Amino acid sequence: MYPAQLDARLDDPGRWLWLVKWILVIPHAVVLLFLWLAVAVLTVVAGFAILFTGRYPRGIFDFNVGVMRWTWRVSYYTVSGFGTDKYPPFSLRPDPAYPADFTVDYPDRLSRGLVLVKWWLLAIPHYLIVGVFAGGFGLGWFGGWRIASGGGLIALLAVIAMVITAVKREYPQGLFDFIMGMNRWCFRVLAYAALLRDEYPPFRFEPGGADPRSAPPAGASGDGPAALAA
Repeated sequence: MYPAQLDARLDDPGRWLWLVKWILVIPHAVVLLFLWLAVAVLTVVAGFAILFTGRYPRGIFDFNVGVMRWTWRVSYYTVSGFGTDKYPPFSLRPDPAYPADFTVDYPDRLSRGLVLVKWWLLAIPHYLIVGVFAGGFGLGWFGGWRIASGGGLIALLAVIAMVITAVKREYPQGLFDFIMGMNRWCFRVLAYAALLRDEYPPFRFEPGGADPRSAPPAGASGDGPAALAA
């Protein structure tokens, strides 16, 4: 199981609010612009810390993951899913009440050598895939923002899903699962490229709102996530 977990649940999105969500999230976009600039600077600082100590400073780690979590909530509210009409909180912290979340396990140690190559050279195959899913990729803070904020095939299918919802009054579950699989792939690559983990993201498409690492419900059969992790 990859140590970066992306979850979301369908939260009864309305038929027409999605048409104006682009305007409603402008305050978030302004704040996130400055937060991602901070992420860019702090990731460089963390890179030097890893190079010399083999550790990612915990305060920087929590801040960077928090910015990614905030971005995921906003993008899930809008172009990366339109899966909820609940307005995203202005917060870096986990919020169990919100139907979208992103977490990354804090690593005890990181490779000093990988920090020099994983974010650009080793991640290139994944960047090609993310470029299709999220509508482009790049290096630096802008690249991270683009991976996390959605676009490309993700945005196209999210719009199609909302058109279907407007007509049939039901968000198509199969389309939701596929959109979530693409988002999950992008955020795993983001965690790797942002130096948060050394484990190489798997070339494995895992659809559905619940991350495979999420605990199965009570009474689940033995072929669920818990059994796969055993």
